[in-house]
Amino acid sequence: MRLTHRTLLSLMKRIGGKVDDYAQYRPSALSMQNLIDFGRKAEEKASFNFLRKELLVRLANVMKEVALLPESLLGTPSAMLVYQWYQESFQDLLQFENVEYSPNISNDFTTQLTQIVNRHNTVVETMAEGLMEMKASHGIDPVTQKNIQFFLNRFYLSRISIRMLINQHLILFGQATHPFYQSSQHIGCIDPNCDVIGIIEDAYENARFLCDRYYLRSPGMKLECKNDLQPSQPITIVYVPSHLYHIMHELLKNALRAVTEYQQDKDALPDVHVQVVKGKEDLSIRISDNGGGVPCRLVGNLFNYLYTTASLPSPEIHEPSAPMAGLGYGLPVSRLYARYFHGDLFLVSMEGYGSDAYVYLKALAVEASEVIPAYTAMSKKMFNNVEKSSQWSRAVPTGSF
Repeated sequence: MRLTHRTLLSLMKRIGGKVDDYAQYRPSALSMQNLIDFGRKAEEKASFNFLRKELLVRLANVMKEVALLPESLLGTPSAMLVYQWYQESFQDLLQFENVEYSPNISNDFTTQLTQIVNRHNTVVETMAEGLMEMKASHGIDPVTQKNIQFFLNRFYLSRISIRMLINQHLILFGQATHPFYQSSQHIGCIDPNCDVIGIIEDAYENARFLCDRYYLRSPGMKLECKNDLQPSQPITIVYVPSHLYHIMHELLKNALRAVTEYQQDKDALPDVHVQVVKGKEDLSIRISDNGGGVPCRLVGNLFNYLYTTASLPSPEIHEPSAPMAGLGYGLPVSRLYARYFHGDLFLVSMEGYGSDAYVYLKALAVEASEVIPAYTAMSKKMFNNVEKSSQWSRAVPTGSF
C-alpha cells in the first residue's frame, strides 16, 4: 500500500483522535539536574505517572510532523514502516493512559517500554533508506532537500529525547544493562562524574582500531587538558557517557580517516590534537587534524543528511553500532547529541591543511536542559517557508563578456 497524506490521516483516526489531543501539548523539557534529582529518589510510581503522559506527548508531536513530509518520501516503504512503528508505540502506551499504578501494571509498563526501544532500534537507518528510495525514484530538488533537512533535525532530536526518558526508566526500575551504565555511581544512564578524558581515550582507541583495520596504519593522538576552576582535579561533568562517546568517536574517526588519506605518501602520519578545557559555564573540546580540510563552501554540507565525503560506506571501517557512517549521518546526528542538552558542535576548515571540530557542552547540570522540538500551528509554515529563488545576485559565467 502506498502511503499518502489521505492514508496517513486514516491511520491517525484509528487511534481515536488521541494523537491530535496529545500533540496540543508541548513536551516538558527536563534539565540534567532534574533527571539527577529524580533518579536519586528513584520513585517508580512517580516515573510511571510522568512517562505514561509525557511519552504520548512526545510521540504525538513527532507523528504530526511526519504528516508534513513530502508525499514522495512518505510514499516510500521505509518511511511508511517508520511511521507504523510510531503508531504502534503510541497505541501500546495508550493502554496505560488512565490505569492506576500497581506493581503488576508497572511490570507490564516496563515490558512495553523495552519492546518500544527494540522496535525503534533501526529508525535512523530505515529513514535513511526511505531517503535513498525517494532520491532514486523522484530525485531531490533544493527546496525539498531543505525541508527534509529541517524535518530530520527535529525528528532525530525528538527520538533522542524519547529514548533518553525510556532508558532512564528502564535502567532505574527495569532490567536494562549497558556497559556505560554499570558503575554504581551512575543514576540511570547519567554519570554525575562523567570522566571526559577517559571517554575520549576510549573513543580514540576504537576509532584507531577501525583505521588500522582498513588502512593498516593510523595517526596518534595528543591530548591536552585544562580544568580552569580546579586545576588539580580531573575533568568531569554531569552527562550521559554514551552521548559523549558517540560524538567523540564520530569526530575522531573522521579525523583519523582524513589524516590517513591526505598524508598517505608520508612515512609518518601527523598526530590528531585534542584539547579539553572546563570553564565556569562550558566544557570545550577541540579536535584538530592535518587531513587537508574541505573548501569553505562545503563545510555546511558536512551536516547535510544527503551529503557525504566518503565514496561508499564500507563495512570494514564502520562497525555495526554506527551503520550510517559514510552515508552522511555521522556529523549531523552527533551535532544533535551535543545540542540535546544545550551544547553545540561545529567545524572550521582550512582547505589544504586540515580541520578543527569544536564541541561545547554545559559544565553545570542545572543549565543542561533538554532541547525538544514541539509541533505547533507554525510548524507547517516553517516546513514550507523556503525561498523558491535566491534574492541575491549570482556570479556571471566566465567568458560572458
